[in-house]
Amino acid sequence: MSDQPASGVAPDAAAPDAAAPDKGAVPGPDGKLRCPWGLSAPEYLAYHDEEWGRPVRGDTALFERLSLEGFQSGLSWLTILRKRENFRAAFAGFDAPAVAAFGEQDVARLMADSGIVRNRAKINAVISNARAMLDLPDGLTPLVWKYAGEEGPVPRTLAEVPSATPASKALSAELRRHGFRFTGPVTAYATMQACGVVNDHLAACVCRGG
Repeated sequence: MSDQPASGVAPDAAAPDAAAPDKGAVPGPDGKLRCPWGLSAPEYLAYHDEEWGRPVRGDTALFERLSLEGFQSGLSWLTILRKRENFRAAFAGFDAPAVAAFGEQDVARLMADSGIVRNRAKINAVISNARAMLDLPDGLTPLVWKYAGEEGPVPRTLAEVPSATPASKALSAELRRHGFRFTGPVTAYATMQACGVVNDHLAACVCRGG
């Protein structure tokens, strides 16, 4: 999950003060150290503590994360987070068979839905990706998780968190070979971060150990 256009760095990595890239973990309201982006907006605290970086398995859950990261491209992740329930309602809970069956009437419905990001290319990509997902021989979960490798250096500041890695480039390439769209290396890495395929909580963050 990224809060910068074309960046896989953690949310609000570009936000002023609390999320300055050269900052390490900072104290939260309970005094415990956290990644600074987790304190840059009230909505981020629970997301940082309870979701981001925790292992996510299951094709529906992964499809949702991948779709939302695609919608986030060029926008603030906070925008996506605030619209998340609307996205779930609009896209049938990100149930791939249901989304794969969407037609032109559904696209028109989605383009008229002010509760989501009304971008035709991204909407069509989600529908196309649902269809591609149904053709995966073993499903989305094993495809994504096979790119979980040895942990790299533990980041101490946001500046040390990469926007993409060789693994995310390989995942992106494989997804594209299977017909996925809006899944470039940065989006792929943001998905890996959000789903715990990699652990990019800062070294001193209370959530680093799980």
